[in-house]
Amino acid sequence: MNSNDPSSRRLRVALIFGGRSGEHEVSVVSATSVRGALDRARYEVFPMAVDRAGRWADPEAARQVLDRCGRAPDSAPSFEGTHALDPRLLDGRIDVVLPILHGPYGEDGTVQGLCEVLDLPYVGCGVAACAITMDKILTKRLLQEAGLPTPAFVALTEQEIREALPAAESCCRELELPLFVKPARLGSSVGISKVKQREQLRDALAWAAEFDDLVIVEQGIDAREIEVAVLGGEPPLASVPGEVIPGREFYDYADKYLEEGCRLIAPADLGEADSNGVRELALHVFAALGCEGMARVDFLLERSSGEMLVNEVNAVPGFTSISMYPKLLELTGVPYPDLLNRLIDLALERHKRRRRHAEAALRPLADRAR
Repeated sequence: MNSNDPSSRRLRVALIFGGRSGEHEVSVVSATSVRGALDRARYEVFPMAVDRAGRWADPEAARQVLDRCGRAPDSAPSFEGTHALDPRLLDGRIDVVLPILHGPYGEDGTVQGLCEVLDLPYVGCGVAACAITMDKILTKRLLQEAGLPTPAFVALTEQEIREALPAAESCCRELELPLFVKPARLGSSVGISKVKQREQLRDALAWAAEFDDLVIVEQGIDAREIEVAVLGGEPPLASVPGEVIPGREFYDYADKYLEEGCRLIAPADLGEADSNGVRELALHVFAALGCEGMARVDFLLERSSGEMLVNEVNAVPGFTSISMYPKLLELTGVPYPDLLNRLIDLALERHKRRRRHAEAALRPLADRAR
């Protein structure tokens, strides 16, 4: 048996988690769930932990982090790394990378770019789609260009907020209250404020600018929050929709991960027309943003008009025990272990295609010109 032939042994999967973002603990919990669902007869899992400073932990330390982690973010153990990069990514030991990194330095195309440079297959969206979906402003501009509905918004820079705050506030006058003020490139509702009165806007802008140098101010919508999981393939699969009913003023970090007031309803109580319509819309969003592998598309179903608006897109959705992405696909006929199998298969197929294209580009000029 050839130990270097992936078909003759278990696939070696690098499970990367943690990271230097505000969603560090959520990533650890997600990775714990993923490791438990991966088929050990098919995969050899290599946990790779990145600490808050961006350092990579030793293999045994990474394994212990997952062993000690519970089901909630506050149970994620703290740890410190020692390496600039896990050496196992460089020595030919890894067949495919499964990055379960939420937020900056993981979900934004940076780790995906690292995998491209190292010529390693990786699960999920490519570099461009990750960068786009991480940036709420860029996402909305591309949605508008594609003719897909999304709430009205204003984009502001940190410099505009810090140096010309009255002008920044004035730019938001075209939007009606309430407003949502968010860091443009962060997830898990970190740094978000709901503004009900104009005098609250200044503090909300300053708070969001603490987390990012781009801030988005969105028109608040009286709406139901609907989510659809999309699994790549030919053709991609859109799940049955789910609904988030916040237990707080809005679906913030505490409501998502720390408290128990929020309700996740799956499938959502929608009529057949709305259910089919939002699934179709999710596929259009997936295609318009160049997504591959996986994404969760979040919608706002406006109560007054019944219009379905695209809110956000998550290229690396949560994989915790309560996360909508695996739950919705399971309800659509794709159990958690099968979902991971399909995501890994899609990663390997894409890598083969890209390698073939790269080899074609390296042919002598005369051959390429034919």
